[in-house]
Amino acid sequence: MSAMEEQVLKAAKEIVVKFIETGRISPTGFSENFKAVYGAIFETVKGTGNPPVDPEGGNNR
Repeated sequence: MSAMEEQVLKAAKEIVVKFIETGRISPTGFSENFKAVYGAIFETVKGTGNPPVDPEGGNNR
């Protein structure tokens, strides 16, 4: 496992745990939500995701 993959795993875990702590998701949904969050972070880090766009229609990058 590369250092980047390890960082993505840590970030995804922290985000999902924070969502559980704040009541946004149930602990029973950890596995499903973790996969979704991990995938989103990984795509963003690798540059394969769509760039964020502001509500006014402009690009934030």
